[in-house]
Amino acid sequence: MDTMTLTSTGPAGSAAPAPVGPADARPDTTQSPAARAGRPGRLQRLWRGADADPSWARPALLALLLVTLVLYTWNLTASGYANSFYSAAVQAGSDSWKAFFYGSSDAASSITVDKPPASLWVMALSVRLLGLSSFAILLPQALMGVATVGVVYTTVKRQFGAAAGLIAGVVLALTPVAALMFTFNNPDALLTLLMALGAWATIKAIEQASPKWMMIVGVFIGLGFLTKTLQVLLVVPFFGLAYLIAAPTTLRKRIVHSLLAVGTMVLSAGWWVAIVELVPASARPYIGGSQTNSFLELTFGYNGLGRLSGDETGSVGGGGAVAGGGMWGSTGLFRMFSSSVGDQVSWLIPSALILLAAGLWLRGRRPRTDLRRAAYLVWGGWLVVTILVFSFMAGIFHEYYTVALAPAIGAVVGMGAVEAWQRRSIAVGTIALAAATAAAATWSFILLSRTTAYGDWLRISVLAVGMAAALLILATRWMHARAVPFVLAAALVASLAGPGAYAVSTTAQGHSGSIVTAGPAGSSGGPGGAGGMGGTPPQMPGQTGTTQGGPQTGGGGGMGGLLDASTPSTAVVAALSADADSYTWVAAAVGSQTAAGLQLGTQLPVMAIGGFNGSDPSPTLAQFQQYVADGQIHYFAGGGRGFGNQNGGSSASSEISSWVQENFTAVTIDGSTFYDLTQPLR
Repeated sequence: MDTMTLTSTGPAGSAAPAPVGPADARPDTTQSPAARAGRPGRLQRLWRGADADPSWARPALLALLLVTLVLYTWNLTASGYANSFYSAAVQAGSDSWKAFFYGSSDAASSITVDKPPASLWVMALSVRLLGLSSFAILLPQALMGVATVGVVYTTVKRQFGAAAGLIAGVVLALTPVAALMFTFNNPDALLTLLMALGAWATIKAIEQASPKWMMIVGVFIGLGFLTKTLQVLLVVPFFGLAYLIAAPTTLRKRIVHSLLAVGTMVLSAGWWVAIVELVPASARPYIGGSQTNSFLELTFGYNGLGRLSGDETGSVGGGGAVAGGGMWGSTGLFRMFSSSVGDQVSWLIPSALILLAAGLWLRGRRPRTDLRRAAYLVWGGWLVVTILVFSFMAGIFHEYYTVALAPAIGAVVGMGAVEAWQRRSIAVGTIALAAATAAAATWSFILLSRTTAYGDWLRISVLAVGMAAALLILATRWMHARAVPFVLAAALVASLAGPGAYAVSTTAQGHSGSIVTAGPAGSSGGPGGAGGMGGTPPQMPGQTGTTQGGPQTGGGGGMGGLLDASTPSTAVVAALSADADSYTWVAAAVGSQTAAGLQLGTQLPVMAIGGFNGSDPSPTLAQFQQYVADGQIHYFAGGGRGFGNQNGGSSASSEISSWVQENFTAVTIDGSTFYDLTQPLR
C-alpha cells in the first residue's frame, strides 16, 4: 500500500495530522515531503500524468517526444548552414540589433530577406547565446518540431483520448517533409508550430466559449504572419467557423469573440508592419522582394496574391495554368500526389480524408456544441483548405511548403482512427478504419515504387501487411480479444513504415540551398530531385567545390548560384577581411546567395545587390556609385547570379555589374575574379 492510501485528508483537502506516539517521535526521513503530505512528487507526477489518464499515456508521450528529439537532432549539423540566405541574416542579426529587428541580410542593413523576421529572431537569439554555428542555427528548428508534436498530441487528446493524441504525434513526427523542415532553417518550422498552437487555442476557446482564448488564437496567427505573411491565414477560415458553430454561448457573443480574435491578430502583426512602413526609407534597410521598398507590396504581391496567380514581379519565372505546367510544376487537384510532391507529405492524405468524412458523418446528428465535431472542423478544415490552395496556386511553389499539412494530417488520422474504432459496432466505423488502412498501404506501395532506395522488400511487406490488417479489421468482432491488438498494431506499422523510412533517410543526410526535398538520395522527391529548377548554375568566385556548410542537395547553385552558396576559400576570406574596419561592406555581390556565402565565410557585412533574385532596385546604380565614392565598399564579386529585370523586375543589378566591370580593376584571388572598388581604371 502506498502513502496515498494510508494518508487521510482534512476538510480542506490537506493531509490530516496522524496521532503522535512513540513511533512518531522522529520524522520519517525515508519519504519526500510531498509523499509524506499524501501527494506524488514532481518526478512521479511528470511520469504519471493526469490522474484520469491511462497509466501508459504519459510514459508513451515522453518516449514519443524523446524519439522525435533524437530523430531531429542526431545528425543535425550535417546540413551546415542549410539555407545560407537565412543563415546570413541570422548571422547579421546576431551582430546588429537593427539587422535583427528588420531581418536584414547583412549587419550593415542594406536589404532585408523577402520574409518578415520572426523565425530569424529565434535563430539569432540562439546564435547570440551559443555563438555562430550550424548547431546554434538549427537547434531551435528541431526543438520547434518536438514542441509541435507535443502541441498536436495535447490538442487531440482533449476530446479523443491519449491513444488518438499519440497516433497524431507519431504521424506528424514521421512525415518526411516535417523531418526535413524541422532540421532546416527556413521559416516553415516556426510557422507550422504557430499554426498548431492556434489550433490548440481554438479548441480551448470553443470548450470555454472564451474571448480570452480567442484573443490568444489571434496572437498566434499574428505571429505566424510575422513569420511567413499570408500563408498563416489558410487556417483562419475554419478556426473561425468552428468557433461560430460550436462555442456554447449566444451567436452574438460568438461573433464578438471572433472579432476580438481578428483585432488581436491585426495588432500582433501590425505593430511591426507599422514601424517598417512609417520609418523613413533612409533610416532602415530596403524591403527585399519588393519593387517599391514596401512591406505591404511584398505581402500582397510577391509573397501574396502573386503566389496564387503566378504574376510575381521580379520572380525568376511564371507559374502554370490550372492542370497545366509551369516552372513550379503542374497545378491541379492531384498535385499533392505528384511525383515531386507525393513522397514529401501525401502518405496518409487518402486515409485522413476517409477518416475525416467518416468522423463528420458519425458526429453529424450531435448537438451544435459537440466538441469532437468542432475538432474535425478545426483540423479537417485546415487540411482541406491548404491542400486546395497548394494544388492550384500558379506562382512559386516548393515541395517543402507542404510541411504546413503535417499537423492536420496527423490530427485527423489520430482522431478519425480512434472515433472509427470506438464506433466499430456500426458499419461506418469498421469500414472507414479498414478503408483507411488499405488506402495507406496501397498508396505507400505506390510511393515506395518510385524509389529503389529500399529494394522491393519494404513496399511488398507494407502492402501485404496493410491489406491483411484491413481485412482482419472487418472481422474483429469475431476475433479473440487477445488477437485484436496485433491486428491494430499491424495496421499502424503498415501505415507508418513508408513515411518512417523516408523520415530516417531525410535526417541521415545533409541538405542545403533554397530548394530542398525529403527522402532518400535519388528518389523522385529526394535531394537533387525535382525542385522546380534543375541544373547547376556556374560556380562563383572563391568556390571550393562544396556548398556552404554541407553538400549541395537542393537543385542548383554554387556560391554564385541563385539557389545556394558555397564556402569561400581561405585566400578569399583573408583578402576580404583585410582592413575590414575601413569599410561598411567588405564586398558586394549580385544575388543574396552569392553574398551569403561570402558573408558567412568572413562573418562581415556583404551587400546583396538586387536581393534574392537580383531583381530588386536595391541599390540603384546612382546609390551604388555614391557608396563607392564614399569608400564604403571594398570589393565587387564577379560572376554573381541574378535574374535582373526578368518578369518585370529591376535591371539595377545588371547596370551596376556593367559599370563596375567598365571602371574598376579586376583582381584574381585564388583563381576567382573580384573588382577592387578602391582601384579605378581611370
